[in-house]
Amino acid sequence: MKQLIAFDLDGTLAESKQKIGDEMAGLLSQLLARVSVAVISGGDWPQFEKQVVAALPAPAAIEHLFIMPTTGTKLYRFIDGIWSPVYAEIFAPDERDHILSALTEATKEAGFADEKIWGERVEDRGSQITFSGLGQEAPLDAKKAWDPDFAKRKAMQVLLRKALPDLSVNIGGSTSLDITHAGIDKAYAMRRLAEHSGIATADMLFLGDAIYPGGNDDAVRAAGMDTIAVRDVAETATAVRAMIACLPVR
Repeated sequence: MKQLIAFDLDGTLAESKQKIGDEMAGLLSQLLARVSVAVISGGDWPQFEKQVVAALPAPAAIEHLFIMPTTGTKLYRFIDGIWSPVYAEIFAPDERDHILSALTEATKEAGFADEKIWGERVEDRGSQITFSGLGQEAPLDAKKAWDPDFAKRKAMQVLLRKALPDLSVNIGGSTSLDITHAGIDKAYAMRRLAEHSGIATADMLFLGDAIYPGGNDDAVRAAGMDTIAVRDVAETATAVRAMIACLPVR
């Protein structure tokens, strides 16, 4: 029996940057009554707070919830009645400036500089700097249509990896690239989670919608950890209902 179930966020628990639905919130609450739960994604804490934490019903056992923003380079827990950061691996100022400069040049070279955007394109999340091709506030339909085959982001990823050889540059959500310290991916996040939860990765299960070669959830599978690939939020809900039926309440 698994002791912890971990989830990707966008495309797995909710649509991109949208609040989890009432059904999913109820299912997660039931799951928390049985096992620990983690949510791991590239967004920062405010996004998780809006999408996940604020949506959970009041009886949810949130003391058993691990929130892991910026691909696990941060960890938040509910401690003494408030959500608090446990750790954060923040970029040094000179690293940040170098990344921002590289992003400016790569955006021009990739031909994205003149595209219509909604909101800021680059977000400094402290331990991760994220480029969003259409901006942070782009509508969902535009995001889905922008780079469905990953070609645009792969081209920019090549440019950024040349400019930032000592850092990790990974494809994130539907329009984003995430820049972190080297070696950061969701397998890294799961290992960090094992350190802080005391639960071995062998006793964890990860669900994500991008568990395929090149997908940003696939590092977990490639590291030999147990995973379930889901196509969308509805399939995640089906999987969680099956888990709830099999797992006893604490």
